[in-house]
Amino acid sequence: MTESDPIFAALARATGARLFTVTARDPEAGLFRRIWTSHPEAYPVSGTKPALANDWSRQVIDAGKSFVANRTADFAPYFADHALINALGCHSVLNAPVRRADGEVVGTLNSLDVEDWFTPARVARIEALVAADAARLASAMQQAIAGGY
Repeated sequence: MTESDPIFAALARATGARLFTVTARDPEAGLFRRIWTSHPEAYPVSGTKPALANDWSRQVIDAGKSFVANRTADFAPYFADHALINALGCHSVLNAPVRRADGEVVGTLNSLDVEDWFTPARVARIEALVAADAARLASAMQQAIAGGY
């Protein structure tokens, strides 16, 4: 357990999502590193995903805008693990970027649930939660990477 675990656990509860993970961006390694998860058996903290240059990264990392896909077909091109996501009963995803004060995206909060879960109101509420605690979230993400997650 790390010092930031209660922060992420509270956000997981607040989103109400079936699956919730936190990934920190590790630009030197070209990876996203999972630093918190609601499902450690399926998505352990040790997991990584490559940081690819694609439409997802241009939207989330470069532009700092959330990625919302309410059907598997909309996120499958970007998520090689979409079959595992579906096996957990999740068919929609929201990746909300976390920014440092200078605007750089340092990671994402990843909420997954049933098809069509992410209504505009639900997305706005989750984005507001992220914005309200962005400094603390960004700090926790950067500490995780610096600590060798």
